[in-house]
Amino acid sequence: MGDYARTMPAPIPAPGAPEARAQGRGALRDRHGRVATDLRVSLTDRCNLRCAYCMPEAGLPWLPKPTLLTDDEVSRLVGIAVRDLGVREVRFTGGEPLLRPGLTEIVRHAAALDPRPEISLTTNAIGLDRLAEALVGAGLDRVNVSLDTLDAGTFKELAKRDRLEATLRGIEGAAAAGLAPVKINTVLMRGVNDAEAPALLRFAIEHGYELRFIEQMPLDAAGVWRRDEMVTAAEILESLRAEFDLAPDPAHRGSAPAETWLVDGGPAKVGVIGSVTRPFCGDCDRTRLTADGQVRNCLFARGETDLRGLLREGASDAEVADRWREAMWGKLPGHGIDDPSFLQPARPMSAIGG
Repeated sequence: MGDYARTMPAPIPAPGAPEARAQGRGALRDRHGRVATDLRVSLTDRCNLRCAYCMPEAGLPWLPKPTLLTDDEVSRLVGIAVRDLGVREVRFTGGEPLLRPGLTEIVRHAAALDPRPEISLTTNAIGLDRLAEALVGAGLDRVNVSLDTLDAGTFKELAKRDRLEATLRGIEGAAAAGLAPVKINTVLMRGVNDAEAPALLRFAIEHGYELRFIEQMPLDAAGVWRRDEMVTAAEILESLRAEFDLAPDPAHRGSAPAETWLVDGGPAKVGVIGSVTRPFCGDCDRTRLTADGQVRNCLFARGETDLRGLLREGASDAEVADRWREAMWGKLPGHGIDDPSFLQPARPMSAIGG
């Protein structure tokens, strides 16, 4: 299964064993010893951009509205995850979560939970300048913004929309509202924006943002991803080292997906998330909930577990929690992108949530 399998913890007992029964009402464990404490919640599959690595220019067939979780259902599932399943971090994603009308109240309900989780948002920042203060007031702690270029023409080529200035205003608004340091996520596409890595890092340092480069993953709607065409973590670092001195960050990485480097001695840092070439599956602590109420135990999972149906059938919180535990127990040791048998998930990133 590749390098990610080599650092896996020893398996924990199978369901039914005394040790497994003892933890059955606790955390979201899997059979490889990992515990999920980070919940990613997709609030919509819709987006106002059409980034080439995510969805086609014409868009996709959106999820029918009746299949989407209601605001109350989202809040109930987040509450179960935090109170009953040991989740400590909740990140709201999409599609584009700012398109969800009830976003502020969903954040407010999450912030009122005891214990209170850390609450973050992944967004393209279009409109964030208008919403940032309300979201901070509701309890939002931090924000990750997708920004792949500083060139308006390249932005339009990548996203099929002329919205670079709107994105930059949103980033500025987030910082002004206190969501600092704003984290910037960048995907480099060969022959499109791959030469911009140093410029993006200079921009982030000048404005006090934290930059993370992410290897393009096989989650595009068209299914045309090719490993030999993607810009690798090694190539990104080589490009940055042409203009900056990078030293390994001595801080412990933990379960964070990004490997980080000190830039020119620090304190500025840059991160690279090498999901494909430098996988971190052995330390993964994530569980995912789609906008239509399906649990995914891995970004690349081929199967899902339906919680929406369970809610609407009148299940108790304890029954929902047990189903969620069962879903996570079956998590594979790694995503298997390097395995010849790897199959891209049927859902693209916009329908899964980042």
